[in-house]
Amino acid sequence: MDTKIRFFQDAKQSFFLFGPRGTGKFTWVKQHLGNALIIDLLAPEVYRPYSAKPERLREVAEAQTSGNCIVIDEIQKLPQLLDVVHQLMEQRAGWRFVLTGSSARKLKRSGVDLLAGRAVVKTMHPFMAAELGDEFSLEGALALGMVPLVLDAVSPKEAIDAYIALYLREEVQMEGLVRNMGNFSRFLESVSFSHGAVLNISDVARDCQVERKTVEGYVSVLEDLLLAFRIPVFTKRAKRHLSSHPKFYYFDAGVFRSVRPAGPLDAPQEIDGAALEGLVAQHLRAWNSYRGDAYKLYFWRTKSGNEVDFVVYGQDTFFAIEVKNTAKIHSKMLNGLLAFREDYPEAQTCLLYRGKERIKIKNILCLPCKEFLMNLVPQNPIRL
Repeated sequence: MDTKIRFFQDAKQSFFLFGPRGTGKFTWVKQHLGNALIIDLLAPEVYRPYSAKPERLREVAEAQTSGNCIVIDEIQKLPQLLDVVHQLMEQRAGWRFVLTGSSARKLKRSGVDLLAGRAVVKTMHPFMAAELGDEFSLEGALALGMVPLVLDAVSPKEAIDAYIALYLREEVQMEGLVRNMGNFSRFLESVSFSHGAVLNISDVARDCQVERKTVEGYVSVLEDLLLAFRIPVFTKRAKRHLSSHPKFYYFDAGVFRSVRPAGPLDAPQEIDGAALEGLVAQHLRAWNSYRGDAYKLYFWRTKSGNEVDFVVYGQDTFFAIEVKNTAKIHSKMLNGLLAFREDYPEAQTCLLYRGKERIKIKNILCLPCKEFLMNLVPQNPIRL
């Protein structure tokens, strides 16, 4: 695949650049910070001397010319370097640091707060449809996802199947994040049934035959490794009894499909529907992130069963979005949006589906999902 122009923008100051493995952090660094000094902690010959002597970073930094940028790739492998970075930032304003990482777990324990105010936090996401342009395929994205490492592989199917195994080996097992890898592997499959659905920790714990607290820890591990995220319930000015549990998503539709068990009793439409909803979720999340996290992403679900998949809420934005894995729209599919609009007439409402025409039913715009995703560009607000 040719190199794509990413929507991610340089912070123009020292910053943390987080993102799951394979989302293109290092590629972006080489493209945009080509003159920087790059310290790649994934290289054993680089890791060893810094691990033995973290203050080596000071010696290397002091040899750089004023205003030079220093990139430390996969900073979570040596969190103790943050103390040295913090000292260097205080001593000389001319140094700029870019600290990339695919896991926030160790850094949370080891001092990201030390750099608060001196280094902002930014995130690299999988490809967005508009970044791929004419190469974007909705069917391909649902099958293989949007992770650059996967799409650039000789065999994308083999790459996506190996993706979770790579994380298990390099991030979870090697760093001892969980005690029982067998239980964690079962959890990865079990929680995949919650992708695009309300996450019930107790149900997942029963399915995995482990304690509830253990599953809570496993979910936190996935979030810290940037492999999953949760979306809370929209409760502002609530007029109805609402669900209290968040919805769960793997960070990429292809990753979800690779861990979701499928057998004779699993309807393909059900898996496709969850993958489609997750694809929209990851796009909305990336769009918001690249706009500076100006908005909040929610879902809405009443105790009576009315639901809206996504609510995008901010100072100048209020959208309710429903996603349906169907080429034909029936009026009952609009019930959730109609109930939401009754409570929140200020919101703009739309339904995304697999059809090819823009239609309006009961004053609700129904859009082809591919069209919506292709038009979702961080430089612009949501446009229908």
